Parts: sequence; C-alpha cells; structure tokens
Amino acid sequence: MSALPGRLASDAPPAAHAAVDVAGRDRAGPLGRAVEAETVVELADVQHAAVAIMRNVESVIDGKHSAVQIALTVLLAEGHLLIEDVPGVGKTMLAKALATSVDCTVSRIQFTPDLLPSDVTGVSVYNQAERRFEFKPGAIFANLVIGDEINRASPKTQSALLECMEERQVTVDGHSYRLARPFTVVATQNPIEMEGTYALPEAQRDRFMARISMGYPDPASELAMLDSRDTSSPLSRISAVVTEAQLRGMMTAARGVFASAAVKEYAVAVVRATRDDRDLRLGASPRATLQLIRAAKAQAALHGREYVLPDDIDSLAVAVLGHRLVPTSRALGHRSQDSALLIEETVRRILAATPVPTGSSGRP
Repeated sequence: MSALPGRLASDAPPAAHAAVDVAGRDRAGPLGRAVEAETVVELADVQHAAVAIMRNVESVIDGKHSAVQIALTVLLAEGHLLIEDVPGVGKTMLAKALATSVDCTVSRIQFTPDLLPSDVTGVSVYNQAERRFEFKPGAIFANLVIGDEINRASPKTQSALLECMEERQVTVDGHSYRLARPFTVVATQNPIEMEGTYALPEAQRDRFMARISMGYPDPASELAMLDSRDTSSPLSRISAVVTEAQLRGMMTAARGVFASAAVKEYAVAVVRATRDDRDLRLGASPRATLQLIRAAKAQAALHGREYVLPDDIDSLAVAVLGHRLVPTSRALGHRSQDSALLIEETVRRILAATPVPTGSSGRP
C-alpha cells in the first residue's frame, strides 16, 4: 500500500491490536472486531487522498471520470450508491476497484431469486456444546458491500437491506448488531432485462444516496481496454492507497464542510420543486434534501474547499434526485425506455428555473 504524505499518514495501531480513539477510549467494531483509531485529516489532505483513489480507480475504469467522482463522493458522504446500466460496461468493476483502493473489509453478494434475507444479515445458530444460540454474521458485515444485480432478489430479501442501509445496524431474533463505520453499499442492476427481476420499490431506492449510469466507453477508451486487459485483470495491478482509519478521518472532515443558509435554502427549493412539477407523479423526499447536502459537502471536500457552492448542488442533483422521482404517464407517453432521460431533463429544467444564491458561499 502506497503511503500518503503529511498529516494523512496514520500513527494508529494495526487492526489486530486493541484500538483507542482520540479520546483514549477502547473502540471495537461489529461483534468485537478491533478497529483502528480515526486519523485526523485536513481538507487539503482529503483532496490529495481523493486524487490518489481516483487515479487508482481510473487505471481500471477508462474514460469514466464523472462516474468515478460521484462514486467517491458517495463513499465520503457515508451514503450508498446504485449503479444502473446494461451488462458489460464496468458496473461491478467500478465497485471492486473502489473497494480495492481502500484498505477495509469488503464483501460481495450475488443477488439471485433464491437468496434469503438471512444470507444477507446473518442467522442465529444453536451451539450444542455451549447450549446457546450464537449469531453468525452475514455478508452485510463489511465496510464496503457490493450487491451484484440487486433487482434479481425477491422483495423480501431486498427489504433486509432497509434497516442496514438507513440505521447501520442489523436486528436478528430481537438483538441488534451495529455495523462498522465506514459502511457503504454499492449495488448494481440491469434496467433492460426485466423478466424474472423485481424492480426496487420507492422505499428501497430512497435509501441510495445516488444513482449513476456508466454508459459505453468512447472509442479511444475501448481501444485502450483491449491492450490493458489482454493478459490479466487490471484489478490485480492496483492496491489500497488509503487505510480504513484514514477514510473515517476523511469522512469526518467532509461532514465538517460549511454549507451556508442560502445554499441550504437553494437545495430545499430544488427538492420542493420536484414535488410540484407537472411532469412528476412522485417528488423527492426530505431524505433526498439531507443527502443532497451531505453529498455536496463531500464533493466540496474532494476539491479541498471548506464550503459548499451552488454548483455542487447543480452537479449532483441528477444523480441524487433522479432515482427518487416518478414521472406521470402523460409526460412519459411512449417513452417507457427513456424514463431516466425524461427525469434528467426535468431535473435540469428545475435547476434552470430555481434562482441561484450569490455572495453567500463562504463562511461569514
């Protein structure tokens, strides 16, 4: 793992030893796993580390700078990401490259129709030797969980993620188990093949901070891919550039970015406009407003800024709001396959019609 310079270098003890946080208290992860103390990270170092992570991921994913940046923004904002696109464009590769770039626990769940909720959350097993039930954690107990083809699982299994994603805990047989921090779910789904799949309900989609599409690569990127993947997987050539403790410090730094009252009012105005728009049957929820601000703070931190700009709201609005909106049948017309495009056009129209605050981006 390559080291990062300056204040980002961690002096925390390795995870195999008892960990102590900055206040000197013992810290433990889920089910007693020791956790490294959080590293204090300055905003300048957040930007430096973000560049290192993005270079790592972009060495695997060619020509998708915007998608990589939003994925990293969601990770720093402690949200969850939904990657929706046709097969073979690098959805799972992006999730795995992001996971490889951070030295934390990773699990992958291949969602299938026969997957059970207990396969995700865990199950209590009776220990005959000790005459008691023991909890065996499921795949959700990891810092970064990759959910492949999430819409192929039954709604019952999909709903097992609701508590995990929102409350960062799992409840089994009346006992609650806290999930580790950081905790991010990166789920993929194919919007084209709908036979034998279960579309995510609105309550499930609302848990995801952002949704992105990869899209096809440009000719130059596709040609470069032929050379870079001719003999081996590019994932085998990258390693972690940030430790788990450093990532938690970066998240804390991003959470402390300043958002002025005017910028918050602008975000609220944009979200409220989706609820009254003539082309939308379902507008964005209050959770969308919270997550839009959190994502904007994380994006500002990625650029080394101490404050959020209206431009941060504008650049993230489609990714954060789009999957929460449902168009009316009148607006959709015969464009059933282009609903995502219609929603994007609607969000951009709302942004253009909403007055942008000026002169209030920085700290007073």
